[in-house]
Amino acid sequence: KKESFGFVFTTTHFARAQKRRCSISRFGRRRRRRRRKSFFVVYLHRRRARILIMGALRRAASSKTKEKKMSNDGSTSKSSSSSNGTTTTTTRGKKPTHEFKFALPTSSDERDKKWDVIIVGAGVAGASLACVLGNQGRKVLCVERDCAEPKRIVGELLQPGGYKKLKELGLESCVENIDAQKVFGYTMYKDGEEATMMYPLDEKSLSEDIAGRSFHNGRFVQQLRRKAYANKNVTLREGTVKCLVKENGEVWNDEANDGGVAGIAYDIGGDEWFNGQLVPGKEKPKRFTSYAPLTIVCDGHFSSLRKKLADNKIDLPSHFVGLILNGPPSEILGENASQGHVVLGDPSPVLFYPISSQEVRCLVDIPAHVQMPRMKDGSMAKYVLEKILPQVPKRVQPYLKSAVERGDFKAMPNKTMPANPKRTKGAVLLGDSFNMRHPLTGGGMTVALSDIATFKSTLEPLGPSFRDGASDEYNFSGIQKAVDEFYAHRTRPALTINTLANALYKVFTKSENSGMEEMRKACFQYLKLGGGYARGPIALLSGLDPNPLSLVTHFFAVAIFGMGRLLVPLPTPERCWEGLKVLSGATQIIVPIVNGEGVLRMFFPATIRRRLGYI
Repeated sequence: KKESFGFVFTTTHFARAQKRRCSISRFGRRRRRRRRKSFFVVYLHRRRARILIMGALRRAASSKTKEKKMSNDGSTSKSSSSSNGTTTTTTRGKKPTHEFKFALPTSSDERDKKWDVIIVGAGVAGASLACVLGNQGRKVLCVERDCAEPKRIVGELLQPGGYKKLKELGLESCVENIDAQKVFGYTMYKDGEEATMMYPLDEKSLSEDIAGRSFHNGRFVQQLRRKAYANKNVTLREGTVKCLVKENGEVWNDEANDGGVAGIAYDIGGDEWFNGQLVPGKEKPKRFTSYAPLTIVCDGHFSSLRKKLADNKIDLPSHFVGLILNGPPSEILGENASQGHVVLGDPSPVLFYPISSQEVRCLVDIPAHVQMPRMKDGSMAKYVLEKILPQVPKRVQPYLKSAVERGDFKAMPNKTMPANPKRTKGAVLLGDSFNMRHPLTGGGMTVALSDIATFKSTLEPLGPSFRDGASDEYNFSGIQKAVDEFYAHRTRPALTINTLANALYKVFTKSENSGMEEMRKACFQYLKLGGGYARGPIALLSGLDPNPLSLVTHFFAVAIFGMGRLLVPLPTPERCWEGLKVLSGATQIIVPIVNGEGVLRMFFPATIRRRLGYI
């Protein structure tokens, strides 16, 4: 017996095999080999063809799905005229074209053509800043990744304080002709009770048309971009910024090794953004480099340059899931249609506010400790229908159910991030790339516009071109002093709104801690009292009162009010202990937030901080 490959064969087997091999002629063996080879080639060709056919079918199915989704979103063939006479055309199933016409730079390295300011990003902060600096006479280059209308579910509510800053910057016309709705206060719901709070607007403010504004974020951003595009001192380009550069054009990494920032390197062409996704473009990207004495990074929520210019600690407390309820706000929200509506539900708040004359935005907050339901398998629809729908007002329920059945869900992570810049020479951060707070209170645009107004005033003494009068050189030391002044003076409005937003979210989120839950009830009852009890907190929330001392006073007034509710009518030991838990919970909420934003920045004037060397 012989053993081979684990099988045992007898000599008889080998003899028979040998006899068969000898009986086959050489020609027959060649013919068999040729036949096997031809069969294998045909098999490969068939397999390759099958793969190509299946790929084509998948792509066709995917394009049909996208076309159906776009048709549901109203993305049929449309055209609209802009203020500069150009036309916007959107074709179903294709990447939308916008009204902006861009000319390529004359050379890949614009060393000879120095700009006064380079702005990265043309969102709310970037486009507004480009308009303001262009009006001051500065040559501004603004590079935006995608100039098509953005589709976002946040940044849709501009508080009265933010609208005042918009008027101060001369940009109030940007909320016109976008079907923006005026907002005059808030209505809150909890356990079947209702509390209404109006913005503290006096006769002068009402005569100046000061109020909140709610709208589609993309429409507002496009209006700001049109304003910047029409400015003779502003050049708007569509490109992807890849890195910051040094004076010699090489990549800038940090100030210790490379000195200050001298400009940016960006690609034009190549991959394109379509419906928030990167798709291959027809042309290869071309790299360009531009230089300026000041580079301002405003690339938003998902900034790619933030890590280079700041030491920020980012927290992710929750996600927003957005839906649009179709119908007039007066029918959906009732008599308080011109207000934002907040449902203190389980596990966290649900928001409703009008964004046009025929649409109401619904934002469902899903906190970090709750597993995020999936949208594709229907878990999100089930979560909203079973968990959220029974908690909202009855008149809203049919509209919310209809929106869920359409399935037009959009999700957005909510981030909090205190401002902690590295103070880099030649560069500064602004907007969401610099500082973020929970969007529950809608204070993000108010902070951004307030920062732009402060930055404008600190740069104004340097003149339109940042150059010294005696020479043609840029005044780099003056620019750095202006940046330090901006960091020193931006604190009061920004930190007050940030602290209030983050603290309110923690108070409004349901907790297993009995003391925290009592704080939640106390906050609702405190605001329900109206008068001065509600006027102070709403003035803080609206951006009309930026005083941090008022914030801390009202926050602990709510805690003491909650303790009083527990101690009346009979202060038993158990009730006293619960009251102490309320006070302890309030302290645990506010102290970490204030520490994160900076105690000295919040409560000490800029002159004292400058003497202490703390900006």
